[in-house]
Amino acid sequence: MTRGGRTKETDDPERRCIATGEVQPKAGLIRFVVGPDNSIVPDIAGKLPGRGIWVAADRAALELAVKRKLFARGAKKAVEVPDGLVDLVERLVTSRLINLISLARKSGRAVAGYEKVKDWLGKEEARVLIQASDGSERGKSKLSTPYKGVFIGVLTASELGLAFGRDHVIHGALAAGGLTQRVVEEAARLKGLRASDGSKPAGKDTKTS
Repeated sequence: MTRGGRTKETDDPERRCIATGEVQPKAGLIRFVVGPDNSIVPDIAGKLPGRGIWVAADRAALELAVKRKLFARGAKKAVEVPDGLVDLVERLVTSRLINLISLARKSGRAVAGYEKVKDWLGKEEARVLIQASDGSERGKSKLSTPYKGVFIGVLTASELGLAFGRDHVIHGALAAGGLTQRVVEEAARLKGLRASDGSKPAGKDTKTS
C-alpha cells in the first residue's frame, strides 16, 4: 500500500524522494524543477520541462529537503530555494485540488449539500464523500463513507465553497470516473502537506484516499 491507502499498481511510474530515500509512485510525490534563474520551482502538475527533483508529499520531508540543502544535491548544482517553499507547495496543491473538484462539479460528477449528498449515498452513486475539516463533527457523523469508497476531509468549508461556487460547503460527494481518481490523489498529497488538517473522517471507512 502507498501513502493514503492507495494500492500500488505495477504500471504506476515510481521516483525516489531526495529527503527520505524512499521509492514510491509519482502520485505520492511533488516534482520540482530548476528554473532559468537557478531557483527551485514546484511543478505540481508534473508537466514543466527539465530534470525532475522529487520529494514526498509530506511536510516533514519537504522541510528536511530545504534544511539540508538536498535540492542542490538533486540538481547536482547550486540552486536557490525560495523562502516559504513548503507553504507555497501547500497552497498550490490546495488550489489544484479545489480546481479539480470544481471541474468534476461542472461535468456533473460532484454535488454539494447535505440532502444531495445523502441522496447520492442512498442511491450508491457516490464514490467519494467530502466533508469540511472545520465542519460540525455531529453533523458530519450523519453521513458515512461509501462502501469501499473514499473519504476526503482536508479542505475547510470556505475552500470547499470555492470548489462548488458557494460561500462555504460542509458536505460534498463525487461519482466514480472522470476526474475523481485525480481528486483522490491530490487530496492524499494535501493531507501529507498540512501539518494538521483537524479532520475526523465520518462513517466506517476512514481512509483519506
